[in-house]
Amino acid sequence: MADDVRRRRRGTAAVLLATVLATGAGAWLVHDGLHTSAPPQPSAWDAVPVTGPAASGAAPSFGPVLVSAMPSSVPVRIRIPSIGVDAPVTGERLGPDRRLSVPADDDRNLAGWFQDGPAPGSAGNAIMLGHVDTFQGPAVFYNLGALHKGQAIDVTRRDHSTAVFSVDAIAVYAKDDFPSAKVYGRTLRPELRLITCGGGYTKASGYLGNVVVYAHLTGRKQ
Repeated sequence: MADDVRRRRRGTAAVLLATVLATGAGAWLVHDGLHTSAPPQPSAWDAVPVTGPAASGAAPSFGPVLVSAMPSSVPVRIRIPSIGVDAPVTGERLGPDRRLSVPADDDRNLAGWFQDGPAPGSAGNAIMLGHVDTFQGPAVFYNLGALHKGQAIDVTRRDHSTAVFSVDAIAVYAKDDFPSAKVYGRTLRPELRLITCGGGYTKASGYLGNVVVYAHLTGRKQ
């Protein structure tokens, strides 16, 4: 994270876009984070498959398309009942330094959505991110690592519809070995990625990696 960003908002995590967005494989990392206690870690059973497209670094595939894409609409709330998440969503954009900050750390219950990418429920990869913790304690995505395959993620949208996603896998990636193509690769069907800090913590460097949840659209509510 740039020094001016650290001075302005010590608790802000940043996402780095290292390649052109048009490639569909930007190398984004959620950096830093404010450690309070050890958040849950994903189980080996819930990990991303190591065969097929995922093994070659491409976006993984998790089965046939069963639900068609929804029209694009801005997300306004995310709910993950199995881990107690019920939070409003705010839009985020890349700044001149090609970094995207998560929501301000003075609101622990707020998720961010990359608003220059696909909306949740529409075709493509929708990206949402949030703090794992702040100086005040655990934050909106603290329990992402406790998710399991098949559990539901509901994203309510401005058009009053709700996109229902099913978790496909949860992974932890080191900051210096983040698989951009796997996480951000182009997809034809509606998919969702949830990202937060994780992967261990040291006082010297902060969080050592990122927790990434892979999910795809499996239903809709009106």
